Amino acid sequence: MQALTNRSKVVSKKEMTFVEKLYLPAIFGGLMITVSHFFRKKPTIKYPEQKREIAGVFRGQHVLKRDEIGAERCTACGLCAVACPAEAITMTAAERQPGEEGLYREEKYAAKYEINMLRCIFCGDCEEACPKEAIFLTDRIVQADYKRNIFVYGKDLLVEPKDNPIDLSKRQTPEVKEFKHHTEYQHNQTFDKKQKIKAGGH
Repeated sequence: MQALTNRSKVVSKKEMTFVEKLYLPAIFGGLMITVSHFFRKKPTIKYPEQKREIAGVFRGQHVLKRDEIGAERCTACGLCAVACPAEAITMTAAERQPGEEGLYREEKYAAKYEINMLRCIFCGDCEEACPKEAIFLTDRIVQADYKRNIFVYGKDLLVEPKDNPIDLSKRQTPEVKEFKHHTEYQHNQTFDKKQKIKAGGH
């Protein structure tokens, strides 16, 4: 039968020598490769004592941001939950009561906000969909554990502490930073600022 290609080779069965049958050269060759790795630079680090530098656009554990006066930005509009392809976000909305203006930025807020970290794929769609800049993905790593229910994060783990706000400047473009300086836009106004405008103040 004619060959389909001119690169065909004739295979011949070559008898092994006595030394080759002992497999000693192959064993020593493998050991030399293993020993050579001892003198190479280690690609691993001693975590958590040592930590690698994380890129500014790394998408890690979520955070629910506060505004300048410490009020929660989230209005429980549900756009983040709709945009989530993994359906990992659930929330319950509630109305802000008189005297709670310092706690919640808008008239409606999230009384319950949960993210299932086992379902989340850290795509950042919730961050893109939020109109209030309330949710962001940070450079924090979600810690491992042996129990599944621990990975349902509520507001106690998501809302940033008032005394230790999380810096997200690396994740914001220069255009966004410039936009935030314009306090004449309602998007950048706190509750106190809105009340002064309604009262005719500046």
